[in-house]
Amino acid sequence: MNAWNTYTWKPASAKAGIIPARAKGAKDWRWEAAPKDGFHVLRHTYASLMLEAGESLVTVARRLGHSSPAITLGYYAHFMPEAGSGADGH
Repeated sequence: MNAWNTYTWKPASAKAGIIPARAKGAKDWRWEAAPKDGFHVLRHTYASLMLEAGESLVTVARRLGHSSPAITLGYYAHFMPEAGSGADGH
């Protein structure tokens, strides 16, 4: 994933004007774009939107390739509509 991010995603993002172009003379892998500009943000956005829409945690965990839904829950619980609502509705 890292090579794809560096050599495909970031050059395409720079060409589209989403992130700054690589500095003149910089190594092929050297980008000034922040980590939030990497491909991983799409994965995070996908998971967040699916959970907000009510998709099951198990399904999202499977799609992300997490070994356990507990991992997914640790990262994304705050995007789940039912998170934090106790049995009394609070």
